Amino acid sequence: MKLRLLAFLFILLLTTHLHAQNIRPFKPGDRVVFTGNSITDGGHYHSYIWLYYLTHFPNNRIKIFNAGIGGDIAQQMYERLDTDVFSKKPTVVTLTFGMNDTGYQRLKADEADAVYGEKVAVSVKSFKLIAEKLKQHPGVRMVMIGSSPYDESSKNKFIKLVNKNAAMRQIAAEQQRVAQANGWGYVDFGVPMTAINLREQQRDSVFTLEGSDRIHPTNDAQMIMAWIFLKAQGLAGKKIADIAINAQSKKIDLAGNCTITNPVISANKISFTYLAKSLPYPMDTIPSGFGRPQKAQAASLKLIPFNEEFNQELLQVKGLKAKQLLLKIDGKVIGTYSAQQFAHGINLAAITTTPQYQQALAVMHLNEERWAIERRLREYYWIHYSILKPKGLLFNDGDATVDSLQKYGKKDFFVAATFPTYQKARFKAVRDAWQKEIDLLTDQLYTINKPVPHRFDITLVN
Repeated sequence: MKLRLLAFLFILLLTTHLHAQNIRPFKPGDRVVFTGNSITDGGHYHSYIWLYYLTHFPNNRIKIFNAGIGGDIAQQMYERLDTDVFSKKPTVVTLTFGMNDTGYQRLKADEADAVYGEKVAVSVKSFKLIAEKLKQHPGVRMVMIGSSPYDESSKNKFIKLVNKNAAMRQIAAEQQRVAQANGWGYVDFGVPMTAINLREQQRDSVFTLEGSDRIHPTNDAQMIMAWIFLKAQGLAGKKIADIAINAQSKKIDLAGNCTITNPVISANKISFTYLAKSLPYPMDTIPSGFGRPQKAQAASLKLIPFNEEFNQELLQVKGLKAKQLLLKIDGKVIGTYSAQQFAHGINLAAITTTPQYQQALAVMHLNEERWAIERRLREYYWIHYSILKPKGLLFNDGDATVDSLQKYGKKDFFVAATFPTYQKARFKAVRDAWQKEIDLLTDQLYTINKPVPHRFDITLVN
């Protein structure tokens, strides 16, 4: 009963929250730096956001950077703002923290408030320093992001920390307050994701968006974070294309965000050339990422109305006489549909076999390749900011540093796991080559993401 009440309250908050947030969409030429901890460092939400812009605004070139460092608290983010964030010459900076700031101590309910109160105070103090630093860059647009939640309600077997999420909400509230005071953007991941957790846990008590550790969002959750961000930018409802044809009047009634040329229209046969200004948003179906079990990006479609809000490529044909008709694009059979289905409208973006969706898949895979190379660089910077900086060895890649890291790796799993990448990346020539690969892939992304003409044929089923 308590869980149902909480679910109701959070879903009410979810509806209010998503409509209340408003941050400006990115514009051509923007350089967007997403700053955060491991949820940003190893996460995909920023990559999924970029994929939306790559497919929906193919001529509006932007660049998105990952500036996450695993394990970071607000103080550590403050210390690397100049060297790791503003060094990228951003026009937009986003900032999210709070998960690590509140710690991972096992507390009893009666002692949690005092311990968390102290940790929140330290985080807020560091955030004041961050805010003053951000004010020194008035030409850069700032967006505060309330952290994704710590999941305390899942019945999974992993250790549950008491009242941690409530402490994180205090930090998010301070982010929102400071954002409003300075005219910065603010978007919150915590409340909407908690609402989804509570809703889904009514049918599956071990469900979580945060993976088995209750902390790191799974890939479908990273897509939900992208959805929340894009909604806050006011981009819901923008169609890929919207085609309406009247077979009786033999007219094109609507060609939204596309051009239709060379139409041949009759009651039982229609053909035309179609050139959209956008591509469908493709979804990766291969499980990967933080979670155990791992989740696929496409699993998010069971949890949020992304296709309905962001991925509509509508083909509507009224006045067809035949009961069953065949749809071909570029001579390829896409499917058989009834006249009623055509009259209602078919969302082509949900059909993965169309040529335009296949083109978008290439964009998705290339963007993932770019993400993977950037992750190598982030592992290098994680070693420096998390391990070497406290020892006074920031950007010291000498042989003595390598020896020290090898020894350190024997007692630290994360250092041991990251060390092979560091061994390559410590050479500037290697890092430069990786950056050139990223730049080349970005150029290629903005080459292959341009929509091309397709010939549509709607004919009687033989």
